[in-house]
Amino acid sequence: MSNRISLVTGAARGLGAVVARTFHEAGYKVALADIALEPAHALARELSADGSSACAIRLDVTRKEDFEAARDTVLERWGALDALINNAGASKVVSVMDITAEQFDQVINVNLRSVLFGCQVFGQYFAQRGMGRIVNIASLAGQNGGSATGAHYAAAKGGVLTLTKVFARDLAARGVTVNAISPGPLDLPIVHESVPADKLEKVIEGIPVGRLGAASYIADVAVMLASGDAYFANGACWDVNGGLYMR
Repeated sequence: MSNRISLVTGAARGLGAVVARTFHEAGYKVALADIALEPAHALARELSADGSSACAIRLDVTRKEDFEAARDTVLERWGALDALINNAGASKVVSVMDITAEQFDQVINVNLRSVLFGCQVFGQYFAQRGMGRIVNIASLAGQNGGSATGAHYAAAKGGVLTLTKVFARDLAARGVTVNAISPGPLDLPIVHESVPADKLEKVIEGIPVGRLGAASYIADVAVMLASGDAYFANGACWDVNGGLYMR
């Protein structure tokens, strides 16, 4: 893995930070892309003090030109790129009847349009190169309606699953695979901070395995799907939800 290079969006905190750290531990050089540049820099410096195997890049995932600039920055720094992890996402819980046009657009832009742009920009580069891996972080919410995370978020993540299939089919013949991971509720600080303890307890009670998911395992799956050997996994959605959604 020592010569492989990945870019992770939304890498400054939460699941993205875990994913970036896991790729680095697996031997990848990692570009940590986030609109919050300072915490991304801090994590990059923690992973690689001299910047030789980790760097931070400012990336607003709602702008295609930012993806293009991030691609060019990585190519200039390390000469190649092997994997894109479309992880960036955000939402604010709002009752479905109260979602405004502005709130809907914002969530769609961050969670879905970002995947479109990432797959376009990096998919084209990978296709020209003749190999590459794209892993899109979707969500259980996009499969079961996810009212707890907001209808706009659920709709966006459902769209991520569809875009995954579209790009997987389009890019497969050129050595590029595109897959998705759909996590259920994860044991992350943001979950404990944003969900009242009594409500979180009820959420956990409703999970068949009886506990929250490990972000580190989601990251492990992403590393597996990004490997050179993963050429036969394409257009798939990997469910990691504790049994909340079975098919």
